[in-house]
Amino acid sequence: MNIAVFVSGRGSNLEAILVSAELKGLCNVSVVCSDKLDCPAFQIAKQNNIPFFSVSEFPKNGFVTFQELQGIFAEKEIELIVLAGFLKLMPKEFVRSFSFKIINIHPALLPSFGGKGMYGIRVHEAVFKSSAKVSGATVHFVNENYDEGLIIDQAVVSIADVQSAEEIAQRVLKLEHQLLPSVIAKIAQRRVEIKNNRVYLT
Repeated sequence: MNIAVFVSGRGSNLEAILVSAELKGLCNVSVVCSDKLDCPAFQIAKQNNIPFFSVSEFPKNGFVTFQELQGIFAEKEIELIVLAGFLKLMPKEFVRSFSFKIINIHPALLPSFGGKGMYGIRVHEAVFKSSAKVSGATVHFVNENYDEGLIIDQAVVSIADVQSAEEIAQRVLKLEHQLLPSVIAKIAQRRVEIKNNRVYLT
């Protein structure tokens, strides 16, 4: 299965996908995309000889548009789009054209601590201030709104003893690096089913 990975930062989840033993022989990262021209994760793409693109909703120097990206994805036979720390909301038309073929990883247990502006350390600060005793990571299908698509899978970690939002971030990131490749593997193996607006893993 050919996948495209979208990133906005250093790309630790991209790296986790590339080194995952679970994904060997199951999927191939064919394209890396970012909303930035100088995204740090592009270095990982270069090291692995993966084509990479900066993408924008509107035409800009150095960027391809989402419409142009659809043509690139068709050529490369992309079957799944993975948002691995991608912070921009995708255009509605693009999301509709890849219905249930776009997944996102969120660094909290949705539906709590999600939505517009809830990304990165902001999420963990909100979790810390809430005095929650557990946090975790969520992989969900992407719809037209931030963090509202059907939840595919979640992983949970105790944060009862943490002293800072940064500690939560460290624990959750470890979960992300396990959970995201696991979900991608299940999708590649056709082990994800949707029934009655719920997602089941077989």
